[in-house]
Amino acid sequence: MSVQPRRAADAASSPATARLSGVGFGYEETPGVLRDVDLTLPAGSFHFLTGPSGAGKSTLLKLLTLDVRPQAGTLELFGESAGTAPRGAVPGFRRRMGVVFQDFRLLDHLSAWENVALPLRLAGVKTADYADDVHEMLDWVGLGDRVEARPPALSGGEKQRLAIARAVITGPDLIVADEPTGNVDAAMAGRLLKLFQSMNKLGATVLIASHDAELAARSGATVLTLADGRLTGGAA
Repeated sequence: MSVQPRRAADAASSPATARLSGVGFGYEETPGVLRDVDLTLPAGSFHFLTGPSGAGKSTLLKLLTLDVRPQAGTLELFGESAGTAPRGAVPGFRRRMGVVFQDFRLLDHLSAWENVALPLRLAGVKTADYADDVHEMLDWVGLGDRVEARPPALSGGEKQRLAIARAVITGPDLIVADEPTGNVDAAMAGRLLKLFQSMNKLGATVLIASHDAELAARSGATVLTLADGRLTGGAA
């Protein structure tokens, strides 16, 4: 596939993709979801994030994607301060990310092909330059025969795969995925893991939140664990 992270060969010499230092975050009804979290994601690294339900995994991903901001501590993305960056700077950070949400966030009025192509179209890429990549990506996630289907006609597992295809089609520098294999069988989970591994080999930094301990072990990735608001297993 021709789409790949911007400078895969330079990943090792790049600043850390993400760095959290002393980060804390909570909600009014659940304070202290994250407490004094330190985390460094080196450029080109691959991490799995595990922990019990309610441990704060999704909240940590929301911090990395700037859906929420740290209430304490500092957050850097791509070598730049992001935790207190102005709202106008957020789209610039997000353009370098591919995000797989638990609720998919697909556009129901667009076909599967159009959903995957949307990030490229919004980036101003000509259709002729990405059409083959979109078809290839849909084939990879097992949706090659569903290119015209709209999300309401897809199963939960098909929506999951479509969301993953959309997240990685631009070759982002950072891929953040929240339970990306939660609605697929073991065989497809393994296939999707290979897709994430392929993107990582091209230079993308990958962070996957998952309850699938077997998949995390099979990935060979660094495994982080969130429990009681604190992170262990790979924090820096």
